[in-house]
Amino acid sequence: MAKPVLAIVGKPNVGKSTFFNRVAGKKISIVKDVPGVTRDRIYVDTEWAGYAFSMIDTGGIDPTLDDQWQKYILKQASLAIDVADVVLMIVDGQDGLTASDLNVAQILRKSKKPVVLAVNKLENNEQNAVEFYKLGLGEPIAMSTEHGIGVGDVLDAVVEKFKTKISPFDEKEKIKIAIVGRPNAGKSSITNRLLGEERVVVSDVAGTTRDAVDVPFRYNNKDYVLIDTAGIRRKSKIDYESIEGYSVMRSLQAIRRADVVVYVLDASEEITEQDVKILGYVHEQGKPSVVVYNKWDLVEKDQNTANRYTKKLQEALKFMDYFVVQYVSTKDGTRFGRIMQSVEKVYQNAQTRITTGVLNEILQDAIMTHQPPTHSGKRLKIKYITQVDVCPPTFAVFVNDPSLMHFSYERYLENCLRKAKDFSGTPIKLITKQSAKKEA
Repeated sequence: MAKPVLAIVGKPNVGKSTFFNRVAGKKISIVKDVPGVTRDRIYVDTEWAGYAFSMIDTGGIDPTLDDQWQKYILKQASLAIDVADVVLMIVDGQDGLTASDLNVAQILRKSKKPVVLAVNKLENNEQNAVEFYKLGLGEPIAMSTEHGIGVGDVLDAVVEKFKTKISPFDEKEKIKIAIVGRPNAGKSSITNRLLGEERVVVSDVAGTTRDAVDVPFRYNNKDYVLIDTAGIRRKSKIDYESIEGYSVMRSLQAIRRADVVVYVLDASEEITEQDVKILGYVHEQGKPSVVVYNKWDLVEKDQNTANRYTKKLQEALKFMDYFVVQYVSTKDGTRFGRIMQSVEKVYQNAQTRITTGVLNEILQDAIMTHQPPTHSGKRLKIKYITQVDVCPPTFAVFVNDPSLMHFSYERYLENCLRKAKDFSGTPIKLITKQSAKKEA
């Protein structure tokens, strides 16, 4: 069962992104006092009062404008509304009720989605919220996103409207595997073979799977959830007002929800720029992954075929050279058992913890082999390293001056960690921090 989705909408510059960042607990959306800064949908997974849910921040909707940017923003916001379980409309209490607010409210009434109405920028005068009853969206809730006043009341009203409750604990209880790839690569066939039954529709017609489908199963005495997703096409080929636009959004959400991503490629076709972009998204989200070449039975092979395919992957995926690849055929079952073996392995690697003592031994060996760089006559001095998180494994490197840490040396340290421990299939993160004693 997927998390509920909250879409945040409203006219430009009412505080949508400030609300989004406050609830997310970090600065994700760009916040400026300039209308139209947020044009694309921006997503984050968060929780409130025991409810886990996804939030979407959208660009400011102003149907009175007739320019190309506004048409694009309206398409993006309309898609977010279509996908949402609940919509939060934010209005500006200082501006008062405007024609733009009335237009946005009309869009929401037509959508027939549950709506929570929040009146922002009301630090002192809650009476200014009364006029927004005219929008016909229920009781307006006064708040100030800048000062955090009333934000909790708004969130309470939002989660009350969710039809299902997915708790943060429920989300973490089972290992979630997202099956991702371009249309017709064989994702649903892989899902069915893993489950041992026909649980999702399989067709030679690209795009048969329209939504992300969650299916629980057990493997090796462990609980898993398979998320079969719609194929992701190039952005230029997607009509964001269509069902396919909805499908792509659900696929990207599935990647964010997943503990492990299985990315399916069609072995009878070349890896594409779109494949690389989506795998880049998987990498950016810090997800362990397994690349699966499906339809291996359709490839004419010799003793070096797999090596040639692996080499092409290495050239295309230089940013994630830790990838794990398997060559399978859903048609005849060739090497199929290796998929779940690899899934378990990369998930285990993503949870690897290394003691601070061992880490600093690795660090000292790395420094002795290759001294840290200098810049403007000042040398980077690395004091110590410690692990601060898993999934993905994350390490804090304390130095005399973080600005001296060059990307190439950071990559060198990452490679040293990978040589010392098996991190295949998972990204790792290095965070450079100022050591407690700052040198003169």
